[in-house]
Amino acid sequence: MTGQLVNRWLIGIYLAGFFTYLFGPLIVMGITAFNSSNYPAVVPFEGATLEWFRILLSDGEVVQGLRTSLLIGVLVVCVSVPVGLAGAIVLTQIHARARPLYYLVVVSPVLTPGVIIGISTVIFWRDVTQTTGIRMFYDGIVMTVLSQSSFISAYCMLILLARLQRFDRSLEEAALDLGATHAQVFRDVLLPFLRPAMLSASVLAFLASFENYNTTTFAILADKTLTTVLAGRVRQGSTPAISALAVMIVAITVAAAVAYEILKRRDDARRKARKAAAAAEEGRDLTPVVVGGAPQSAMAD
Repeated sequence: MTGQLVNRWLIGIYLAGFFTYLFGPLIVMGITAFNSSNYPAVVPFEGATLEWFRILLSDGEVVQGLRTSLLIGVLVVCVSVPVGLAGAIVLTQIHARARPLYYLVVVSPVLTPGVIIGISTVIFWRDVTQTTGIRMFYDGIVMTVLSQSSFISAYCMLILLARLQRFDRSLEEAALDLGATHAQVFRDVLLPFLRPAMLSASVLAFLASFENYNTTTFAILADKTLTTVLAGRVRQGSTPAISALAVMIVAITVAAAVAYEILKRRDDARRKARKAAAAAEEGRDLTPVVVGGAPQSAMAD
């Protein structure tokens, strides 16, 4: 009995420490965002206020950095998900002996430090611009999208590959036998199966782009994203406005996660209802009926 009590105490202490380490900074940040003190502090609590949110929304540099981060995130999704999908499809179709080498090549950007990716992107497109005279790619936003997509697409490929490995190839063969083209099979058979994985890859790509700093700080050039703006502000001294921004981001993230879970459960409920209705309909079709004293199936001619 004593041993069980000690184990419970140890587990309780561990869980308390774990959740304190996990949520403690968020709680402190939330309190400082509503404290009227000019310096981020939990105590003394001088009074509740929303002034820091107003100051944040009126900060032109932060708002512009947020807009740039959102634009880059959307563009990274548009680039990374198709590239990751293509990489996953190729990996499942090439010769088995070539797969390890191909996998090593396409996953290597994940193992490359972000600083090196950012610097190499700037040097490469600078040389291309000097050689060709085309300045379209030597732009902060364009280079940031390209540099981030080079490794985020590998994450997308891994997510799509996990889903693609469970795909039944006989569905493609059946569609081709029925006269469908390869484009129709891809659009009507493969993409619907990969839709959940593509949604997950899109969310991961956007979040990875939004919070990225190491690669962005070199590739963005004169432009600024939210992460680079915040890094500069923290060096100069943090203010409760930064905590207000963090509270807003956490609130939006939680709301999006809750909305996604609600929609997912509704979709699962509708799917189960359709399956139950189909099973009930099939059961009615197979119910024996009496014709001339002999039971026959309702499906009989």
